[in-house]
Amino acid sequence: MAKLLYKLGKWGGSNGKKIIFMTVLLLVGLAIATVSMGTSFNEDLGIPGTESEKAMKVLEEEFPTGDKGGQVYLVMKAPKNETLDSEENNKVIKEALVEIQKDKAVTAVATPLELKNINPDKQIGYAVITYDKPAEDVSDKSKEHVEDSLHITRDAGIQTELGGSVEFDITKGGGSESMGIIAAYVVLAITFTSLLVAGMPIITAVSGLGIGLLLVLIGTNYFDIPSVSITLCAMLGLAVGIDYALFIISRFRQEMSKGNSVKESIAIATGTAGSAVVFAGVTVMIGLIGLVVIDIPFISVMGVGSAVVVFFTVIATLFVVPAILGLFGHKMGPSRKNKLLNLITRVDKKKDASKNRWGRFVTSKPLAVTVIAVGLLAILTLPFFHMELGLPTKGDKPLDKTERKGYDLLAEGYGEGFHSTLVVVAEPKGNVQESPEKLGEVVKDIGALENVKSVSPAMPNPSGEIFLISVTPETGPNASKTKDLVRNIRDLSKHEEVKLMVTGATAINIDISEKIMDKLPLFAALIIVLAYVLLMVVFRSLLIPLKAVLGFVLSMGATFGFTVYIVQDGNLQDLFGLPGPTAILFLLPILSIGVLFGLAMDYEVFLVSKMREEYSHTGNARKAVLAGMKENGAVVTAAGLIMASVFAGFILAPDPIIKQMGLSLTLGVLFDAFVVRMTIVPAVMTLMGKSAWYLPKWLDKILPNIDIEGNSIMKEEQNQSDQLKKQKIV
Repeated sequence: MAKLLYKLGKWGGSNGKKIIFMTVLLLVGLAIATVSMGTSFNEDLGIPGTESEKAMKVLEEEFPTGDKGGQVYLVMKAPKNETLDSEENNKVIKEALVEIQKDKAVTAVATPLELKNINPDKQIGYAVITYDKPAEDVSDKSKEHVEDSLHITRDAGIQTELGGSVEFDITKGGGSESMGIIAAYVVLAITFTSLLVAGMPIITAVSGLGIGLLLVLIGTNYFDIPSVSITLCAMLGLAVGIDYALFIISRFRQEMSKGNSVKESIAIATGTAGSAVVFAGVTVMIGLIGLVVIDIPFISVMGVGSAVVVFFTVIATLFVVPAILGLFGHKMGPSRKNKLLNLITRVDKKKDASKNRWGRFVTSKPLAVTVIAVGLLAILTLPFFHMELGLPTKGDKPLDKTERKGYDLLAEGYGEGFHSTLVVVAEPKGNVQESPEKLGEVVKDIGALENVKSVSPAMPNPSGEIFLISVTPETGPNASKTKDLVRNIRDLSKHEEVKLMVTGATAINIDISEKIMDKLPLFAALIIVLAYVLLMVVFRSLLIPLKAVLGFVLSMGATFGFTVYIVQDGNLQDLFGLPGPTAILFLLPILSIGVLFGLAMDYEVFLVSKMREEYSHTGNARKAVLAGMKENGAVVTAAGLIMASVFAGFILAPDPIIKQMGLSLTLGVLFDAFVVRMTIVPAVMTLMGKSAWYLPKWLDKILPNIDIEGNSIMKEEQNQSDQLKKQKIV
């Protein structure tokens, strides 16, 4: 592969203008196709085959409601010492609804007094506005009309907020991505000490990301893709694209410093660092495509879509980076000292690897460093053991958003359980004539369960064979007591003569969480085994792959533990702009493992590949560790900072899903890059010594040889050099 990439790099360096022109042409063509076709996201988070999904289908079939339009709640609280049902307040509420009903898309409005939903102290209630189309299709113009009409009640002193199925606070992209790019540019500028060079990895990353994202957007017309997957694709594609370009450009500058020509440096950099980029990209894609084993459709689609973006990011790196270097490489040579490198690796004038300050420290006290680093990650992992998974709610939105205020008002007026109402589908067994009596007993049994606030009478469908029971818990949708109540209702079905199926957001949450946790061991085992085999082939070692995957397990444990400490336990909330304690996003663990697995293996490959190269030449294990830290330590450090910067930019997003994803991935990169790869890896390899590189001879013979360090290129270069010398002598 190294020889093929060497030739590709040489060709790319000589055809820069053609490659850039074709890339721009492809981007423009895909953009035109995307605009003409439009997008069609599917936000269905259901899981086929689960009990909640089956109950939802029965509900839709047996209790038809027609084409129900989206609804907006005007959640209101009366002024102090007043009641919401007073004549004066009711007049103001009606005035606001009359104004809202001027929108032709509104089919009906109802005041709190008409709906009889004013709470017992008569302070809080909500009006309902119904539209002629589903919630997701309600126009922005209609939403703006509602928001503009709120001043009528607010001017009268009635606190008025929004709720219901229509979303108002839609996340607007751009800001978080921009912050990540700016931070990445700063790190690159420090790394390369050049504003021109710093921009090159970002340009190539954006080109690959653009192609991949446009293809995913086009794919929404053919596949069920949720909109949140675009954020994941952008987050991951941008980060790996910058990192991969960084690796090749860094190697290019190293070759230039040796006196090689621009074109030769491009070819060698593409053949060596490019090989590592291909392997790194493959490992990331394996982790993402591995999400298919979870057997949850929307998670599978997110994984595959992200893998598509990573694939085109790798392709863009291998073509566009050599092209740009061919055009501007003469301006990108290592003419200045690398300040970041000096921070990581202080060397003397002879550039002796033994002067590597951090590497020298780690290898001088390997046991103490290992114990402290592993102990730190183990302590951070502890909160993981009480992690609660949940679905995002409007209660997770920022405190200043009207939908968050509406959510809190409803909870204040009717209790937290208002947001976690359970829908129970009851199907009596046996004689239908005995159904009323049986159902009455079931309703009593449900009402007697712990954490039940109220139970509605059983409502029959038109045929009288299926019944609907509404259960309101005392606690919110993501509370453990609410989840226990769902399980207890389902358990009743095992003993009663009535089949009970529970659906609703809380039931769906339970089913998704259980399916994820059931499949998590299989998914983790799959990627760990694949990682072990791939690393064994690359590094020709039994212990190095084992150390790599165990380090990944440590970093993931610390990532989940610290995320729980912040998000769920409510610590450091102000620092990260979180509105309050909440459950961990149900898909966060599986997505984090899928994404961070590939990135962790990236850093392992870039760091240890130089160690293997040095060990194969000298046979000195400690010297190999120092050489790897000196040559590639600063690159891995910069890569980790860039990746963390891009992910951290998404913490600034207002959407709770994106915010949690950004936080988890940022922590994961920091823990893995700096605590595991830059600290534990060199310390443990120093302790293992030469045994780190042990591989049975029989196994060495049957394993394929992947030349990820580009040794074949170096040998060929050396042979050509020797032949030239001989010709000169002759």
